[in-house]
Amino acid sequence: MKLFELTGKVAIVTGSSRGIGRAIAEAFAAAGARVVISSRKQAACDEVAAAINAHHGEGRAIAVAASISDKEALRNLVSETEARLGAVDVLVCNAASNPHYGPLATISDEQWRKIFENNVLANHWLVQLVAPGMRARREGAIIIVSSIGGLVGSDVIGAYNVSKAADFQLVRNLAIELGRDNIRVNAIAPGVIRTDFARALWEEPSAEAALQKAVPLGRIGEPEDIAGAALFLASSAGRYVNGHGLVVDGGAMVRGVL
Repeated sequence: MKLFELTGKVAIVTGSSRGIGRAIAEAFAAAGARVVISSRKQAACDEVAAAINAHHGEGRAIAVAASISDKEALRNLVSETEARLGAVDVLVCNAASNPHYGPLATISDEQWRKIFENNVLANHWLVQLVAPGMRARREGAIIIVSSIGGLVGSDVIGAYNVSKAADFQLVRNLAIELGRDNIRVNAIAPGVIRTDFARALWEEPSAEAALQKAVPLGRIGEPEDIAGAALFLASSAGRYVNGHGLVVDGGAMVRGVL
């Protein structure tokens, strides 16, 4: 058995035109998978797919834009994947949003709904779309990118953290429902990663210096640090891991800080 290999597998990675999602897609392609690059803008997806194909050979990546807030767009994402590459073996729900920064007392109903629709409901939709095919083949891996924020409270990103806590429970429930069909469902909980999404947490030199001091490894994370964890959970290396939330934070939670 080759542990960290995805040769012949088809993987959808949402939010993969940049940051963590792109790093995961590139790692999957390097491990032999054919990957579907997806985010809201087709041009950005095309650019990443072209770069992967240039490095690994034509046909290793395709680009299918889809907004996670649009159920029909997600349905098209899965159907296009199946038509062009074949059945989906690996699903990575990475895309998320956080339109509100501040205490829960100041969040609007619209912002609250957007956070939960994009960060939880969209993941549920995607699993509903790919699970039947995985069940028919009795094999599959589903990864939901949560956050260490789902394990703690916050006075500035509270709604986001509540949604990420919901993702942990979504994973636990799906692991029970799908496990008998040999479908593994797990979460990754990144700490602070150097991405545009988390820019507010590290952009200021003083903020990054404080994080570096707080994190036992002495640095904030890079997207590639999450890609390795995703490859483990998607491949045979993680074949007996199910319903788990894998924290990848450089040790920040051990010290009790974000």
